[in-house]
Amino acid sequence: MMSANQKTRILILGGGFAGLHAAIHLEDTLARDPDVEITLINRDNFFLFTPMLHEVAASDLDLTNIVSPVRQLLKRVNFFAGEVESIDLERKQVNVSHGFDHHHHDLPYDHLIIGVGSITNFFNLPGLEDRALTMKSLGDAIHLRNRLISLLEEADTECCADIRGPLLTFVVAGGGFAGVETIAAINDFVRHALRHYGNLRAGMLRVVLVHPGSVILPELGEKLGQYTQAKLAERGVEIRVKTRVSGLTERGVLLSTGEMVETRALIWTAGTSPNPVLAKLPCEKEQGRLKVNEMLQVPNWPGLWALGDCALVPDGKTGNYYPPTAQHALRQGRVLAHNLIASVRGSAMKTFSFSTIGQLAAIGQRTGVANIFGINFSGFVAWWLWRTIYLSKLPRFEKKLRVALDWTLDLVFGKDFVQFQTFRAPTISVREDDTEKQQAFASPDASQPR
Repeated sequence: MMSANQKTRILILGGGFAGLHAAIHLEDTLARDPDVEITLINRDNFFLFTPMLHEVAASDLDLTNIVSPVRQLLKRVNFFAGEVESIDLERKQVNVSHGFDHHHHDLPYDHLIIGVGSITNFFNLPGLEDRALTMKSLGDAIHLRNRLISLLEEADTECCADIRGPLLTFVVAGGGFAGVETIAAINDFVRHALRHYGNLRAGMLRVVLVHPGSVILPELGEKLGQYTQAKLAERGVEIRVKTRVSGLTERGVLLSTGEMVETRALIWTAGTSPNPVLAKLPCEKEQGRLKVNEMLQVPNWPGLWALGDCALVPDGKTGNYYPPTAQHALRQGRVLAHNLIASVRGSAMKTFSFSTIGQLAAIGQRTGVANIFGINFSGFVAWWLWRTIYLSKLPRFEKKLRVALDWTLDLVFGKDFVQFQTFRAPTISVREDDTEKQQAFASPDASQPR
């Protein structure tokens, strides 16, 4: 341990499942030590519970109920709200930017934990970066919700009667967990909302899921994938398997089959890539992700650790790498914290080893699909498991209670389709004497004697 005037500085980059849980477990042991300084750096000042993101977009949950302020989760860890611009491994410092003027700081470290996650990749497909919607952040969910409501409002007007087809066509690209849960949620949402729009009918809606594989939800196996396809088809969702998005124009989505689907809403969930900040690091990488050992250390760089979506963690049992899922990320955070503490104190480290417990997906209308310990579940039981398990993983009792209350109210009341716009209210700027004159002329009693 270093002396009090030369603290051991630990920087954690990223506040997702991996980085946050590493910070939580480090705080339990090291944060009270006066010779250790721990700082978490994240763009947002909250932790986002991404498995419930589609429920915000579909008005099943209030947007604040799936986020938890980092400063409330971490009492004794320093928090820095900013962007990671670059990492200098030779000098052991991280360049960050923050503030309204986006000014920069260089933060030194003795141990660096990289958990910056992944970002959306449009694969240079024409038109997607400018026009497609994504589902990675809280802002994305709010933007999608607003777009859905805007399209319904526009389509309901008489002047748009001739273009209702594109306005009421919704396309989701990607048949993995994010894509399936998103399309199931928005399909339920728009069909429920239609009853409040006098000029719209269910037959006018078109909801399309585009997936490059032969069956959606390939992570859960063919049987559950086919079950999901059948359920979504019953609810009016078109499933296009073995099909890719080729581009996006003002007119609509161009598919690999040559078909043009006219739409004003493409939700892209079909591709992610590691954070670009990793690209310039002189470390061994594969497909942009950092290779680490079984202790979650980056080889040849003492004091450098990585986990979560941006790391390739070897699975000693299979010889492959662990999948980048939330259940792996939070357990990697726990093991990494143990090993970093062992490194600081000179005690024994342990290897990361974890077998997937199960995977679940909500597919709308109180149905779901799940594989738990190799056993398949579907229908209401799977949906109940989804809600029960994810509710238990949600941080803070307050948020658990709020989500449970939202879900309970949803059983009784309909979905809320109010837009969360961020426009400023109308304003005016006139001289005070002009205002008084306007008020006098506007008053119905202005000409009456007083």
